[in-house]
Amino acid sequence: MSIFSVGRVCVKIAGRDAGRKCVVVEQLDDAFVLVDGNVRRKKVNLKHLEPLAQALELKEKASHEDVKKAFEKSGWPVWERKAKETAPRPRKQKKVKKAVAAEKPLPETQKAAEKNK
Repeated sequence: MSIFSVGRVCVKIAGRDAGRKCVVVEQLDDAFVLVDGNVRRKKVNLKHLEPLAQALELKEKASHEDVKKAFEKSGWPVWERKAKETAPRPRKQKKVKKAVAAEKPLPETQKAAEKNK
């Protein structure tokens, strides 16, 4: 049985969530586990975790709601922020070519007449 079995409470020691408590939700392989709690639910390298003496009663692949209940029972905060919804990507609009009026050179007599007006 591994130190990082399901339900083991840990502290993240690296990354954006460093210093926060989490719990192991699933053992993925020898080097990675899935964690949840006061961190974002994600796959984490075991080198980035420090196991604590506490363990919570959780089933494998427990949902965030189950983890939330267990953390609240222990009096620990829980990560509750939702990911921002991304705005739809702006579409490129095709440039509309305006028809350029074909200007014909005016005859010399018309140019002179326009100047005199």
